Amino acid sequence: MSKLRLSIAVGDYDRTRPLIDGTVQIDGVDPVFMTLDPEEIFFRAFRHAEFDVSELSLSSFSVKTARDDCPYVGMPVFLSRAFRHTSFYVNTGAGIARPEDLRGKRVGVPEYQLTACVWGRAILKDEYGVDPSEITWVRGGIEQPGRPEKIAVDLPEGTRLENAPEGRSLSDLLLSGEIDAMLTPRAPSCFDRGDPRVGWLFADPVAVAKEYYARTKLFPIMHLTGLRREIAEAHPWLPGALIKAFSEAKAVAARKLSDTSATKVTLPFVEERLQEARTLMGPDFWSYGYGPNRETLDVFLKHHHAQGLSPRQLEAAELFHPATLEAHRI
Repeated sequence: MSKLRLSIAVGDYDRTRPLIDGTVQIDGVDPVFMTLDPEEIFFRAFRHAEFDVSELSLSSFSVKTARDDCPYVGMPVFLSRAFRHTSFYVNTGAGIARPEDLRGKRVGVPEYQLTACVWGRAILKDEYGVDPSEITWVRGGIEQPGRPEKIAVDLPEGTRLENAPEGRSLSDLLLSGEIDAMLTPRAPSCFDRGDPRVGWLFADPVAVAKEYYARTKLFPIMHLTGLRREIAEAHPWLPGALIKAFSEAKAVAARKLSDTSATKVTLPFVEERLQEARTLMGPDFWSYGYGPNRETLDVFLKHHHAQGLSPRQLEAAELFHPATLEAHRI
């Protein structure tokens, strides 16, 4: 019997590589993998639904799910997670020494509805009492001018959102002081170059993130995985097969990372950082599945709605195919 041929668009991560190289097989599936940057995947998925299976922005997916026009149904396979304390960059001459100093400032964002930006504003609100309405947000490309929102959003009254000047990137504006700060998942080039006019908002963002996790137990989710809705309806066995395979691939990556015979990542102190993560967050610190992640999703969806991005507050279970809400145990 022939297998179901599916196009699958994901990032090139240690947790997806066992699928891409064939170490882990997907039951009943003949996959065609495309490893692409998130911006390209999301643009093509949400504009044209080009892929059968796709890594997806949690925020964009939530926008479209709340509007009942999402071409994908979700699976709780969270290919990207990140503490977003490292996503705040400031002009060092803007007088910003702490998060509360962002009140009344101009803060650049690549897109208002980006998942990283939703989480960043949630941190400002919950941890420091800074409401999004107290900031003027400036939307533009991080390095290339003219980046649009992938999905049109209707923001609540009181939200101040401007477009960057024509022909200008956010990196240029931050360096010149025309914006005071940036909230972005990618470091601006002016920061990467080590320009002294640009720095992190948090002097030690890793320490702040560890303390945040210790109190809240939140490891922010950035991306989930989607399956085109009509394919899921035609093949009810497929969501379960996909989450099984993605979970096995993550387990392979974790075993390799734990093998200290030779460092698997081109970076010193990887083994020490791995042990730190396990001590703080437990052995399955990058968990998949609905149950272990429900509270994190609830926090995100609350802020997503409060920030005006979803027309109604979603329940976490609404994001996922019913077959992926539970798993068998032996």
